[in-house]
This record gives sequence, C-alpha cells and structure tokens, in this order.
Amino acid sequence: MSGSWEVRLSGRGGQGIIFIGIVLAEAAVADGLNVVQSQVYGPESRGGASKAEVIISAESISYPKVSRPDVVLVMSQEAADKYARTVKEGGLLVADSTHVRQLPAVKAKVIERPISGTARDQLGREQVASAVAAGLLAGLTGLVKTQALRDAIAARAPKGTVDLNLRALEAGLRLASEGYGGEVICRKRL
Repeated sequence: MSGSWEVRLSGRGGQGIIFIGIVLAEAAVADGLNVVQSQVYGPESRGGASKAEVIISAESISYPKVSRPDVVLVMSQEAADKYARTVKEGGLLVADSTHVRQLPAVKAKVIERPISGTARDQLGREQVASAVAAGLLAGLTGLVKTQALRDAIAARAPKGTVDLNLRALEAGLRLASEGYGGEVICRKRL
C-alpha cells in the first residue's frame, strides 16, 4: 500500500495501547489525512492482550485492515512474541525495553527504548507510557505532526492528567532522538 502507513500497536491491557491508536488517528485526521483505526483486546481490562491498528493515508483507504504493517510497536513480551514478526521488510519495529526482553530476528529497523521505564522514572507514573510511546512513534516516523498529536492527547487524556500526558509526550519525543540526533529514521511519503 504505497502512499499509506500501516501501524500495529500491541501490549497488555492497561498499557494504553487503545489510547495510542486513538490519538495517532485523531492527530492524522487533524493533519488532513484519511484514517482507519481499529482495536482488539482480551476480556480482562488489565493484563490481557491488547492490540490497536491504524492506517494513515493521503489517499482513500480501500481496505480497512492492516495486512503488512510498516510500523509495529510491542510493549510486552507476549506482544513481541505474537506481533514482532509481522513488521514489513524494511519497516520499523519499536519495542518497550522495560518489558520486552527478547525480540525475534526481523528484516526491519529495530528500536528498543525503555518506554514504560521512562514514564515511571521521569514522570512518576507508568500509566502515561502510552503518551511516551505516541511521542516516540511520532518522533521516529514523522507520521503525524507533533502539534496535532499534542492536541489529540490534550483532548483525550483523562481529566486532571493532561499536563502529565503532555510531559510524557515530550519525553517520548526525546527518546526518539537518542542516538539519531532528532532525525526521522523511517519516513514514508504520503
């Protein structure tokens, strides 16, 4: 699917996987792009499997399912075991090194960052790891504009946590530049 991004986000319930999918989708809409967002999660609200998918395109989206993701985020070992190999050859696999200890070999760029650890250690609440992850993904890929992502997070963050989530977003953007000098490492023309 040239001209589009297919993104698969995965982890455990309670890590904010659905939140990441929604704010990325809303930021892309604000950027004037076409978007399809879907989500799947286990029956447990915390600890069960969780997956969200987002397709972002400048053109019409004819098939609303992610088939071969350009970007895969894994925030738990179980998610890594199940979804890491689904990343497209030449794509980007992003892993939360706080919870993911082993990744399979893939023919993609692999970035490991302590997403949950950053939320816990720098912001005092691991619950905002989703905003850290959203910032990391945006910083690594440029798939949405930073201001649109800030606005989406501000609109979607639970009442009383907007400032904390925006600080988490900024921490994620900083994580994206570690070792890359702030350059986008996986860009695709829309």
